[in-house]
Amino acid sequence: MKTLEDLIHLEEPGWELVTEWLNEAQNEYEILPKDEKRAEKELVNTQVTTRSSMGAVIYETGGILIDNGWLRILGSGSKKLDRGLAEWNKGKTFENYGDQPSHFLIADDVIGGYFALNAGGIGSEIGKVYYLPQDTLEWECLDTNYFEFLYWALVGDINTFYEIFRWKNWQDDVKKASGNQVYSFVPFLWTKEGKDIEKTARKLVPIEENYNLTIGSAKLAP
Repeated sequence: MKTLEDLIHLEEPGWELVTEWLNEAQNEYEILPKDEKRAEKELVNTQVTTRSSMGAVIYETGGILIDNGWLRILGSGSKKLDRGLAEWNKGKTFENYGDQPSHFLIADDVIGGYFALNAGGIGSEIGKVYYLPQDTLEWECLDTNYFEFLYWALVGDINTFYEIFRWKNWQDDVKKASGNQVYSFVPFLWTKEGKDIEKTARKLVPIEENYNLTIGSAKLAP
């Protein structure tokens, strides 16, 4: 595995490009503060350089919250989003640091949708971002790479993307959730009865619980 010194690029750092996107942002966002030691550890465990946008987000932030926390971009972990990117993937997409992952979970949303960078385990498009939504439980290719996804999250039309999932007064409910929680819906959104989100009952649950249920249900879904 590469050392921290190998992964930090002082020339052409990826954070400069990310900063440009932040200045262009059309969507509300919050850069979460980083803990330096935690950021260094996450960078080494992820094995990406700070020249890349992913490495920049890990090394420079504790994560990024979009739309008051509706969408969470994983960084090195912070109080509001207490999950580092490598830490969150360990045991889910790989077993030990340094292993080749089947895919890499990079972001998630408050309704239990998961974004992942495909390394061959969830589809045929290698290096592309896929989304696992609660209404289909099937990985869908978004035809973007990581930096395009990050740009979309900051500048793109996320309102249209999430239009069918936003209930009345969702803005108030999202503020009640921490970055380690998501809303669970009854009936489940992937059922016929759960297609109208306004008619579902919602409650906050730990994201670990939701992820395990989602992956288990996705494997069982026809």
